[in-house]
Amino acid sequence: MAWIRRHLLFVIFVVSPTACSLVYFGLIATDAYISESRFVVSSGQGSLQAGGIASLLMGVGGSHSSADSYEVRDYILSRDALKELTGKLPVDRIYGRSGISFIDRYPGLIYDKSFEELYKYYTRHVEVELDSASSISILTVRAYAADDARQINSDLLDLSERLVNALNDRSRRDLIQFADNEVNIASEKAKNAALALFAYRSKQTMFEPNKQAALQLEIVGKIHEQLISTEAEIANIKKLSPDNPQIAGLEDSADLLRKTIAAETGKVTSSTGSFSARAPEFERLALDVEFADKQLAIALAGLESARSEAQKQQIYLERLTQPSVQDKSTEPHRIRSIVTTFIISMLAWGVASILIASVREHAD
Repeated sequence: MAWIRRHLLFVIFVVSPTACSLVYFGLIATDAYISESRFVVSSGQGSLQAGGIASLLMGVGGSHSSADSYEVRDYILSRDALKELTGKLPVDRIYGRSGISFIDRYPGLIYDKSFEELYKYYTRHVEVELDSASSISILTVRAYAADDARQINSDLLDLSERLVNALNDRSRRDLIQFADNEVNIASEKAKNAALALFAYRSKQTMFEPNKQAALQLEIVGKIHEQLISTEAEIANIKKLSPDNPQIAGLEDSADLLRKTIAAETGKVTSSTGSFSARAPEFERLALDVEFADKQLAIALAGLESARSEAQKQQIYLERLTQPSVQDKSTEPHRIRSIVTTFIISMLAWGVASILIASVREHAD
């Protein structure tokens, strides 16, 4: 006791921590097993089935997505992942077995069996590291039985793959739904434009004013040829026989042809009711139909492109290594931990001794 009083500082900073470390790591700490798996989240036109690690390193089949890798990492370390994991495995019972030391097992010394306490315990035993250079993620699970660690690791990978598939489905659905809505809008416009043109044609009893006007002018041209022939015949008869009784009949025919020409020409060129007067409205409606049809064609092409793009933009979780199963525990590092505790304690004791000596010197 006299020695302890003389070396109280050494006892507090060195002996006590080292003794506690010896007791815990030498007698109490439970052997732990580590299960490690590696995966990469990639995006591209297809899954990397054949190339394996070589294809990944060569960048064949898709590009690595760091953003998606961070999403998967955040999910694995989230409460949602733990909830889904507890639906597949009895996580609380796995980490609460009687063979685990009272310090290491769940729910711990406080004996708080709430979900929040389980989540805190979970985040201390599950870790995801992401190599930003290669975009390879390393999932590490710590448990007190090798099979438990491997099973938790495997189930977390399964849940992550399900998350990636859900992201794919949502992205594909949103992309195609937007393009499909555009097709529906364009189709409705095309239908309305076609109906408007059909109604105009039915009301005006004509199909295409320009073509019908051209046909009408062709008819006028033929009538005009008949008029010219009739007038020539009249002139010829008057020259040979001015009193010929055929002249009156031919002149009546010529007058009738002139009236017919005027009437038929009026159907094309008059200000009201003619093909020319009705052509602007028809052309506007026909232009609406043409524009709507082009919009519909563009929308349909966009829909096909969206479907193709939805396949190209898929993301995949590729397992580079399956969850490992250790045949020997690797934690805790008993000797190293005890030595580390002793070294840190010695450093703390040295710093405390110097500070106390400095205070005493100033006090003197």
